[in-house]
Amino acid sequence: MTADHDPQRPVLVLGATGGQGGAVAAALIRAGRPVRALVRDPASAGAAKLAAAGAELAVAEFTDPEALTAAMRGTAAAFALTTPFESGTAAEVRQGQAIIAAAAAARLPYLVFSSVAGATAGTGVPHFESKAAVERELAGSSLPHAVVAPTYFYDNALGGRQDLLRGVLELPLPEDHPLQQLDRSDLGSFVKLILDDPGPFTGRRFELASDAPTPAQMSQALSATLDRPVRFREVPVSGIRNPDMTAMWEFLRGQGYQADIAALRHDYPKLGWTSFADWAQRIFRAGGPGSARQQ
Repeated sequence: MTADHDPQRPVLVLGATGGQGGAVAAALIRAGRPVRALVRDPASAGAAKLAAAGAELAVAEFTDPEALTAAMRGTAAAFALTTPFESGTAAEVRQGQAIIAAAAAARLPYLVFSSVAGATAGTGVPHFESKAAVERELAGSSLPHAVVAPTYFYDNALGGRQDLLRGVLELPLPEDHPLQQLDRSDLGSFVKLILDDPGPFTGRRFELASDAPTPAQMSQALSATLDRPVRFREVPVSGIRNPDMTAMWEFLRGQGYQADIAALRHDYPKLGWTSFADWAQRIFRAGGPGSARQQ
């Protein structure tokens, strides 16, 4: 462990009140690593929860290099992500450029960047291509880094939580078509693993998936968890109004993600790699978001 990667120095977590950043921050805090959580609004409920868990708060926008630089100074590493879903894909690339520029100015020792599985495969999916552009910027920098590339998150199913509780799972996929998915807690654990010993991960890209259930298998797992039938209903891609999401689902209906799940389980067995069924049990039976107990 070099001085730069001193575990007593904080790890800056961008998007710490969101799903990915929140999972990373939680994994680091559980392990006793100091966390500096980047937030937009320090008075928000999410920020208050992080502070109560022991995180130091830093305030910045993803597109503000000066504030990002200040937040990165004195840290051992940072976890970063970009998003196109507020201002578009061009804005996402600018976010990535600002993060990389800030990291250079702060002499950040290490960066873990969260992209998306399939981003480097030339899919034409707009938010895949914008993340690929950020990856190219990062590869062209001198910044020590690793890239994690999540597949579809289990938690995306909770966008239709009320439908699930009414007994319907809807996806624009055939019922027998596998969909590689990732538990956010597994993402947090993998990022922690990288930051425990960055050397072996440096300069590498890791496409991450915990499981690859079909919609039929997802509905069976949800039925067992909720103690009521949950039937799957395929919805047409033509009904999706967002062109970016249309392109993504066309990709997922075809080649789809290509994470090597068997290799991940073999190479990193201590992570556990949560199955979809186990995720559903945790969320709906343990009082988590969307829990049947809360309805």
